[in-house]
Amino acid sequence: MTQVTDKVDKALARFDRVTAQLDSRSGLVRDARRRELSRLNEGLVRTLVKIGLVVGIISIATILIGLITPIGMFGFLAAVGLAIGIAAAIGFSSGKEIARPEVTPDLPNGEMVQRFDSYIYRARAGLPASAQAEVDQLSAALPDLKKTLERLPTLDPNAQDARRLMSVHLPGLIDRYLHVPPAYRGQQDGEGVTVDQRLVEALSAGRKALAEISESLAKADMMAFETQGRFIQTRYGEDGELAGARGAADKEP
Repeated sequence: MTQVTDKVDKALARFDRVTAQLDSRSGLVRDARRRELSRLNEGLVRTLVKIGLVVGIISIATILIGLITPIGMFGFLAAVGLAIGIAAAIGFSSGKEIARPEVTPDLPNGEMVQRFDSYIYRARAGLPASAQAEVDQLSAALPDLKKTLERLPTLDPNAQDARRLMSVHLPGLIDRYLHVPPAYRGQQDGEGVTVDQRLVEALSAGRKALAEISESLAKADMMAFETQGRFIQTRYGEDGELAGARGAADKEP
């Protein structure tokens, strides 16, 4: 009877651990989905603003031309068709998915992180469960990394390392994995590692590399804060230079 009870307790404990992991993972996925929806909403607003500006400019131009010379029904229809065509072109170009985060020299670091976050969220469904867990952890760390990188110039060495990982190495890894036929992903290579296992190991290495970059930048911020705090304490504290000068002035007759 005791053995049965122990087995039941162990099974329940294992169930609790698995449930806790699933709850944690679902929370990470929910946060990633919320960020993606926020990006989509922002993109929709920007698209609508662009379309509104274009339609407004064409309308004003049509009215001004009509005041100078009659444009007739065909001219009006041409203006409407032009507005519709440009609006459709803007909507189509804004709605295209980003296959991978394309990087240009003038692309801000914060935008780079957002593009990568969007890319891995969309690619997640095509990955095995073990790789999805790595992607979820990676995605969860991106908001803090974005806040840190936004303050750095694009040519900063740490920013450059992070940008290469997010724009070239990790998207290239995922793209190459998705090109492998599913029937071959369980086969072992010359080192006895399957394609799925290799993917998880590489994602884990990339995630840790980004975490190290983020930690390095955070430590630099902490040291700068500590230095500033000590300076203020030394100069303005009770035993500081200015405090001593004020004390000496108070003692003068």
